Amino acid sequence: MTRFLALLLAAAMLATPTLADRADDDVASLLVEEQNGLNAAGKSHLNALVTPVSRKSAVYSAAWVNSQKTAGGGAQWECLAEALYFEARGETIKGQFAVAEVIMNRVKSGRFPDTVCGVVNQGTGRKYQCQFTYTCDGIPERIREPRAWKQVGKIARAILDGVAPLNLTDGATHYHTKAVSPRWSRTYTKTASIGVHLFYRHTWRVSANS
Repeated sequence: MTRFLALLLAAAMLATPTLADRADDDVASLLVEEQNGLNAAGKSHLNALVTPVSRKSAVYSAAWVNSQKTAGGGAQWECLAEALYFEARGETIKGQFAVAEVIMNRVKSGRFPDTVCGVVNQGTGRKYQCQFTYTCDGIPERIREPRAWKQVGKIARAILDGVAPLNLTDGATHYHTKAVSPRWSRTYTKTASIGVHLFYRHTWRVSANS
């Protein structure tokens, strides 16, 4: 009888995957899930994660921008390039990247529209009630400086492609030129001073009235 039970136990062990086999299956399953997650994240997001985070990155130099091919793209690229042109074309290269970063911080914040065009055009149609003045000041937007347009187009492309690390403004969602002092600047957290702009992060209050 004992021998019969031993034979049954041996047969059951042969028919059942070993712990090692199950571990291998679990690892393979996890690898598949991880690969699916990486694919879903998108190339630009992954590039941003592995881009060096130095604020002295070469992408912030005129030499790097000038070395890039003429950029183009769809609606989101055009909205970002236009915002940089009308809001920051007189800024330094780093200053233009910083303004672009604010727009992207808003896109990712959950408190603003979730597209570049949505952020840039928020409030447009109500004079002086928009987020970016050039979209509601009543002055037609015309590109009159081809060289400046070409430059901001390259910067917009680098931002959207995840080539530039979003690390210049420490999460800023607002900015203004040093020539003005808006009321909100006294309550928001200042995060950076770059070129002619000061950058701020909104100090969101967690309450029913926030």
